[in-house]
Amino acid sequence: MLACRIHAKEDLRIEPVETPTPGPGEVLLRLGAAGICGSDLHYYFEGRNGSFVVREPLIPGHEASGVVAAVGPGVTRVKQGDNVAISPSHACGRCDYCRNGREHLCTKMKFLGSASLFPHVQGMFQEYFVMGERQCYPVAGDITLGELAFAEPLAVGLHAVNRGGDLLGKSVLITGAGTIGCVTVLAARLAGAAKITVSDVLDRPLAQAKLVGADVTIRADRDGDALATPQFDVSYEVSGNFNALKSCVAATRRGGVVVQVGTLPHEPLPFVVNEIMAKELDLRGAFRWGIEFDWAVEYLSTRRVDVRPLLSGQYPLQDAVAAFHAAADKNKSTKVQVVA
Repeated sequence: MLACRIHAKEDLRIEPVETPTPGPGEVLLRLGAAGICGSDLHYYFEGRNGSFVVREPLIPGHEASGVVAAVGPGVTRVKQGDNVAISPSHACGRCDYCRNGREHLCTKMKFLGSASLFPHVQGMFQEYFVMGERQCYPVAGDITLGELAFAEPLAVGLHAVNRGGDLLGKSVLITGAGTIGCVTVLAARLAGAAKITVSDVLDRPLAQAKLVGADVTIRADRDGDALATPQFDVSYEVSGNFNALKSCVAATRRGGVVVQVGTLPHEPLPFVVNEIMAKELDLRGAFRWGIEFDWAVEYLSTRRVDVRPLLSGQYPLQDAVAAFHAAADKNKSTKVQVVA
């Protein structure tokens, strides 16, 4: 079979590897669709994602769907031929964080397609791969494998909204209109936000945000003054841009909440905290997701959330380099996927 491996900065190779065999409690999956995430782009174009540096060939990919090709002994959750959403999160289940219901903060987390550990935890940009059965969420009905692959990014948006607290009747700002910004729009609408404003520096992402439910869009590079006045109850910084975080702090009302969702550059950043102090803002982080993955699968499978407007294109695994370059062009793409 074939696998996509990142060896170093801008060194991605499609290489033959041995097809794995599922053991007890394991499932052999054929790749359905796998989305290219911002972290995958960092690994390819920079050879690192924040402080996580590629130190050996890394198979990227942590947002994927698949089809069950075979099951190992003792598997009861899925059967051959099932379409499944795949959780890339392997928490230990035993540390204090896991026992307190915060698996995403697990001290022994193994997250697929990540260079956070060494040896790296290999991802799902490969034709076949083995997963534990508890990572597989079978879904029936007419939902496509491309839609199912949105379960992971939608879970990120749902968790971000959860971290922001009660949104019923609230005014919300989301800085960044990429995939995560757009699914945060969807999640905020589900949570009852009264008004959702999205900012970005490009027109196409803002148009996508409108498609999925944003009430107001702002070109931050041209109309940034619109964000200089405190007016939002909760703000979500999703772009991973320091200036956007400063805009969130400025635009959030006294006593409001700012949630940092995007990954900021790994260099130390200057940050004036006086405004946080004087306005008594809560600055919170949102890292990955927990139970929200289960919710995401349910919302997608019933199409209570429709992510189809966000899918810009699908490329064969063999054309992964072209797919990465397409995904990096935000004037043309929102979510790009590779398929087997």
